[in-house]
Amino acid sequence: MNNTSSLTWGTFKAALVQNPGLELQFQYAENKWVDASYHITEIKLAPITSVDCGGVMNKWTEVIVQLWEPAGGQQDRAMQVDKALSIINVVEKMLPLDTNATVKIEFGNSEFDTRQMYPNEITVSGNNLLVDLRPDTVQCKAIERGGSCGTTASGDECCTPAVEKPKVQLKNLASAAESCCTPGGGCC
Repeated sequence: MNNTSSLTWGTFKAALVQNPGLELQFQYAENKWVDASYHITEIKLAPITSVDCGGVMNKWTEVIVQLWEPAGGQQDRAMQVDKALSIINVVEKMLPLDTNATVKIEFGNSEFDTRQMYPNEITVSGNNLLVDLRPDTVQCKAIERGGSCGTTASGDECCTPAVEKPKVQLKNLASAAESCCTPGGGCC
């Protein structure tokens, strides 16, 4: 399953349901695999509401599956897909998961900082269901809407470098004699 955009929870779960007898493996970097001893420690439902730099409100939902590698837990075989589905079923009895939500996998270990990643490709290879993970990226939603971030309340473009405004020098046009305050002169 190639993913040109974010994979939905419904699509991800359907891939699991179609392959219950396979071992579920996650690749988090080039030739780096989550150790077969991993556990699915929790599944999070995260409704997101944000306002971008162009002043537009955005809403979406994420389902985040957290993986944990126990210390020294080396084993040869990964969790079977049907075991992962049983964990999902326990979660969904208590927390209905939005099938249209974006799915992310959260993982980290002593050699790889914890981060949320997108399932990029899900493939069957022998007895394995392989999930290739790609890191999330930061983007400017305002630029994605048409190439400009819009204008901030101050009138400046929000995604362009700040331009230093020239300083205005104030000059007193009154004569030097009138502008000078002297004791008893009545100006203060």
